Amino acid sequence: MNRRVAVPALLCLLLLMAPPPPAVAENSSVLVTTATVQTQAVHDTLSAFGVLDPDPDQVLSLSLPHAGLINRVWVRLGQRVNSGDRLLEVVTAPDARMQYLQAQSAVDYARRERQRQQRLFAEQLATKSQVDVAEKNLQDARATLDALRQRGLDVASEILRAPMDGIVTRLDVSQGQRVQADTTAMLIAAEQKLIARLGVEPEDLGGLSVGTGVTITSVFGPAVRVESRVREVHAMIDPATHLVEILVPIPAAQVDRLVLGSRVLGRIRLATRQALTVPQSAILGQSPDTHLYRLEGGRARRVAVRVGARSGDLIEVSGDLRHGDQVVTSGNYELTDGMSVRTRP
Repeated sequence: MNRRVAVPALLCLLLLMAPPPPAVAENSSVLVTTATVQTQAVHDTLSAFGVLDPDPDQVLSLSLPHAGLINRVWVRLGQRVNSGDRLLEVVTAPDARMQYLQAQSAVDYARRERQRQQRLFAEQLATKSQVDVAEKNLQDARATLDALRQRGLDVASEILRAPMDGIVTRLDVSQGQRVQADTTAMLIAAEQKLIARLGVEPEDLGGLSVGTGVTITSVFGPAVRVESRVREVHAMIDPATHLVEILVPIPAAQVDRLVLGSRVLGRIRLATRQALTVPQSAILGQSPDTHLYRLEGGRARRVAVRVGARSGDLIEVSGDLRHGDQVVTSGNYELTDGMSVRTRP
């Protein structure tokens, strides 16, 4: 026999004698958990990042009324202060102090001159107009002295105290610094009056207005949630951020949960509508291959969907679905289209 013919024939014989592969049981199925497609109100939301600042209507600017030397500074940036706490000690500048002393001398001189003119008038050696001029000079000198006293020039040094409870949000002076009159020393913000400054793209302003609901969360502490509403929508683009700023006040009852200067995320609720929703665990894949599995007669049918707004653990979906349909929420990663399934009791 020819060997080239015998070997293939032997292989064919062995293949015919081999047992058939085991058949897959037609009744195999996957154990799954399901949920019902619901119709509920959902919100179109707009996310905007920002920072927590003091309410600009509740910030007090503390200025120095006269030139001098900052001798002591008792506070630091970000420090809480109570009304009456010591803030700064300012030593009056020598030139400013001399100006007050000169004004004081001018009052003494004007008073003596008025008395002299009144005495001369009584002796008929001065006229009534001369007495009136002396009286006017005394009034002018007193007015100048009072103005300098109100600026604090009547003392060699002065301690400035906090006018209210708050937080030092800006400190522009330091110990040993010489300052001019009307220099802004610091800003003190009311601790219980905070506001979220959020930046929004100009093209997203269409559905946004004063009174729109906003949920504020801390970027680094998402568990903290504050419900509020838009108070102001600015009418120009911020040149630094290229965004439009909106202001959202923080309710006083929830201020203690947030820290001034924190980065925050605002979820702005633009509109409300009725939509189909499913648990987020039912959604598989990513766009454009987002899908879920719907139950039909004990089998899983793959349904392509588009997702929308999220509300808690639920997510808006659109596709070949109806209210009341059952969708797979657990075990769906093992499924293929048409596979038999068993639901958990």
